[in-house]
Amino acid sequence: MITDLANTTTKDISKALVRLRNEVGAMALGRVLTLVVVVADTDAGDAIEVANQASRQHPCRIIVVIPGDRRGKNRLDAQIRLGGDAGASEIVVLRLYGTLAKHGPSVVVPLLLPDSPIVAWWPGEAPDDVANDPIGAMAQRRVTDAAEHRNPRTMLKKRAATYAPGDTDLAWTRVTRWRGLLAAALDQPPYEPITSAVVSGAPDSPSSDLLAAWLAFRLDAPVHRVSTPRGSGISAVRLERESGPIDLVRPGDHTATLSQNGQPDRRIGLARRGLPECLADELRRLDPDDTYEDALLRGLPLLTPVRMSASAAARAGKAPDHEAARHAAARLGRDEAAGAASAMTSAPPAPSSASTEQVRAATARKLAGKPTPREKEQDQQQQQRRKAEGGDPGQTTAEGKAEGKAEGKAQGKAQGKAQGKAKAKGPGKAEDTGTGGKPARARRTRAATAAKGSP
Repeated sequence: MITDLANTTTKDISKALVRLRNEVGAMALGRVLTLVVVVADTDAGDAIEVANQASRQHPCRIIVVIPGDRRGKNRLDAQIRLGGDAGASEIVVLRLYGTLAKHGPSVVVPLLLPDSPIVAWWPGEAPDDVANDPIGAMAQRRVTDAAEHRNPRTMLKKRAATYAPGDTDLAWTRVTRWRGLLAAALDQPPYEPITSAVVSGAPDSPSSDLLAAWLAFRLDAPVHRVSTPRGSGISAVRLERESGPIDLVRPGDHTATLSQNGQPDRRIGLARRGLPECLADELRRLDPDDTYEDALLRGLPLLTPVRMSASAAARAGKAPDHEAARHAAARLGRDEAAGAASAMTSAPPAPSSASTEQVRAATARKLAGKPTPREKEQDQQQQQRRKAEGGDPGQTTAEGKAEGKAEGKAQGKAQGKAQGKAKAKGPGKAEDTGTGGKPARARRTRAATAAKGSP
């Protein structure tokens, strides 16, 4: 639902919010914060869409402040969005004209949610000192985006010069996955110190500078920046250590390869993060980001100027080779696809359904520690394989031993029973089938009878 209010006041906007909430229903009473978005009119549509998607994880009231033409008389135009047009939030769009465009905070304050945190976001150009900005001063968190400025590196220096607890930048949020993968790689043996590092990134990518600054501060080792084509973002990171380097390379936009000594190459999903995802991450925490503060204030001064391209550094062996990483990613993808296809072909078909008795029998067999039919089949295959190799198939597994022991007992019982019967009959009564299959006693009786009747 979208409601337009032309040439209105903040009092009328508040009344309209209450009326619409009563008509539509209490869909936004679980709001956790107020998000104030300060954006130009040309970028307002995209900013509202991003904030709308991010609010699905953090229901909030979104107040969009659009400073308009400062010439002419003062006028306030508003638009209220609820329901499906606002996601899990309620959106109030304010367009300020005339001298009112300079007094955005005065218009915003009556619309803030009571007793809830305030987050300010500048999607485009932001003030040099956001902490002392009238809207930024009332917010607990202030979110900027250095990548949207004409000179990102200069803007990062301004952010460092005017930093206040609560400031953050989406360029820092974009390197969260890179930091997690590199930290996970260092948590595996061998646990050796990093002697140096190289970060390959575009000159217009403030995320590359912040990642290099974070490594320089945390590793206490020299970190060098090499340049890739503009617009490519972060491309690769190499961490040098005594046993060999750790290379994390993203040759495209979605997949990266992780290579380190003593382990097979791995293919990892590392897609570029979108604005809604980054903004939702920043709305997740409302306390100051100490790690960002260390990278911005203490890590950036440790970086050396960029004097080499990534391709030249790769030829010199100082940085990962992007072309080799691209081929490795393609090879690993083919291997994974082939392995999945082979598993689908060789795996036995799963039963479509199972009766209650089958489920109970399988449960009892599992609790008793007995082998499943599949384990028995695997054991038989293993016995056959060892028999073909000349081994002893009866001693392959515990199951084979148990079966051999049971067979031995059965044979022993049968032999003992047969011997007992033979003893019960006595030595003269034992049957002697002889030739022709007839007992020997019967043949002796007929022979004696014939002898008596002979002359």
